[in-house]
Amino acid sequence: MELLKLATDWAKAEVFSTRFFIFFAIVFLIASIGFWQLGKTDLARAYIIPTLVAGILLLIIGSGLNYTNIQRVKQFEKDFNTDASAFYQSEIERSESTLKEYTVVFKVIPILIIVSALLILFINTPSWRAISITTIAMLTVILLVDGTAHSRIEAYHNELKMVHLENEIKK
Repeated sequence: MELLKLATDWAKAEVFSTRFFIFFAIVFLIASIGFWQLGKTDLARAYIIPTLVAGILLLIIGSGLNYTNIQRVKQFEKDFNTDASAFYQSEIERSESTLKEYTVVFKVIPILIIVSALLILFINTPSWRAISITTIAMLTVILLVDGTAHSRIEAYHNELKMVHLENEIKK
């Protein structure tokens, strides 16, 4: 039963974490409305579309991850009660796969941030400046949320290994 509690607690923490994507999506959408209503300069008006797009993208990411993780919490008990050892094995494989995906994320996103920063330096138009700055802000949000999620999945994966070792010792 310790394995089920471990998996359920991890998934509930993921549900909480993914809501930050939704929170930041709302912040970007409010910023877009603010630029639309209050923007007087060319640069301020240039932010309307990029912040709207960033908000929509973060909303899609957050909603999708939130829904997936809520479904996962509901499915854990069924899967565990059906076959605990298969559940354990699938969780080990899933956590290893997720850790590999994060390795790619933490290499690609900084490169995209650097490219966006270079665009600010070399293309000095309001629209490209707004796109680049909004992109950097959105990618920073993704890095912050994914950084904490990476730490959690790493700890979860290590705890899964410990549960396995404890069960081996008991045998």
